[in-house]
Amino acid sequence: MRKASMSKGNRMSRRKFIQTSSGAVVAAGNFQKAVAAASTRATTVSKVNIGRKPMMNVIVIIADSMRADHVGCYGSKIKTPNLDRLARESVVFEQAYSENLPTMPCRTAWWTGQYLFTERGWQQMRSSDYLLAEVLWDEGVTSAFITDTYHMHKPVYNCGRGFDTVVFVRGQEYDPWIVDKSIKVDLKRYHRLKGDGSDRRWKPRFEQYLRNTSWFKKEEDYSVARTVKEAIRWLEHTTKTRKDGLFLWIDCFDPHEPWDPPSPYREMYDPGYRGLEMIDPIPGMVEGYMTPREVQHTRALYAGEVTFVDKWIGILLDRIRALGLYENTLIVFMSDHGEPLGEHGYVRKAFPRNYEELARIPWIMRFPDGLGAGERFSSFIQPPDLMPTILDSLGVAKKLTLRFLAPVGLTFPQDMVQRKRDIVLTGKSLQPLLRGEVEELRDFAVTAHYKQQWGLRTRDWTYLYHPRKHRPNELYNRKKDVAEQNNLIEKHPEVVEELENHLLKFAEAVAQR
Repeated sequence: MRKASMSKGNRMSRRKFIQTSSGAVVAAGNFQKAVAAASTRATTVSKVNIGRKPMMNVIVIIADSMRADHVGCYGSKIKTPNLDRLARESVVFEQAYSENLPTMPCRTAWWTGQYLFTERGWQQMRSSDYLLAEVLWDEGVTSAFITDTYHMHKPVYNCGRGFDTVVFVRGQEYDPWIVDKSIKVDLKRYHRLKGDGSDRRWKPRFEQYLRNTSWFKKEEDYSVARTVKEAIRWLEHTTKTRKDGLFLWIDCFDPHEPWDPPSPYREMYDPGYRGLEMIDPIPGMVEGYMTPREVQHTRALYAGEVTFVDKWIGILLDRIRALGLYENTLIVFMSDHGEPLGEHGYVRKAFPRNYEELARIPWIMRFPDGLGAGERFSSFIQPPDLMPTILDSLGVAKKLTLRFLAPVGLTFPQDMVQRKRDIVLTGKSLQPLLRGEVEELRDFAVTAHYKQQWGLRTRDWTYLYHPRKHRPNELYNRKKDVAEQNNLIEKHPEVVEELENHLLKFAEAVAQR
């Protein structure tokens, strides 16, 4: 929905259209035609599978940049009643840590079941990847991918692979959605530029987001609300002909910055504030840029965003119940990573530093047979574990073979298999842990930024290692210093040697899979 080609005379009617549309964009045609096209595809898939064996549904709900310590069931005072209700019926994993950061690398881990921190950073999926949705495609599943995570909309990433229906909700962050620069925005209300070379980078991005949101009038206009409504729309249509064997991946970008929830969430955690509302501070050190009071308010805005997201997740969960899906559906809630809010002197994901506030993630799973309901597990688990767990829960064969169906030469028919690749998942199914067959899956967790920093956490220690030797390594005592503020790297050389050897051996093992 770009506006660059529109004349000024059409601008108001287009803005009115934007206000009344969902913001989901498909390449051609209006919104209603796009929904109809997607609906036809879903209906056709359901009819093809008549007579198949009944299958459990899987719904995965992602909330990008959601800190575990901001969710009520993890001990937070931030209000998340809907996630807390889900948690009471679910398994809660207390030691879940992201594996490869940030946004796109984590999603690659989810969809491939692979530890990839040794070989990939932020990049597109490879043609040799066998993605979760593609595996389920061959199992008779009807699927949908619905997201406002605008990075995934970029064509180069091809994130719709394997899904029957794909809906992109436009306008998040710096998405070039509303490009009419005649729409006036006031940066001074929500931003502070630094007056240096960084302004060239951030000023147009801040302006883009303010244009994207310039038409917001009510809560339902916000991206998380539109994304949830698209998910509900798909569920309502699809369940007219089928209520099992569904796979829905709903990927919400919030509570990722910018942090500008509507009222009452905007004022909820810092009522009466009268200073500058920095909804999207420039990533970096806060000293000399933000006052302590401004940092406090930005934290409150983030907390308000968390509660706002929780409300809409609750609306989705209520609709799942009302549609009669709840008792036959594996529901997963998780995030890709946390968010630095000044704990180590900087705000946003400015640096590849895998401290606790960034690395730890919430992870909740509700199984339809009540497996593990109400239990909390302290075993280390990681994003590569999601795919093998879903496949295990659905009874999908553990041996995965990617068949390259595209013609390699002159072949007929063109879907003749010319070569194959066996896939080895380096993540682990959580089922043995939940069934009490093992006490833990592993005794460590790895959190990394490709080529920049690798982190290893054990019960006792956090070790932050720099493979390029461009920064000093760090060591923290997790039992005495969970916030990772007191670097003990010089005091425990024997611990450092042991942890580094363990980390490097694990990196070598997953690289040779």
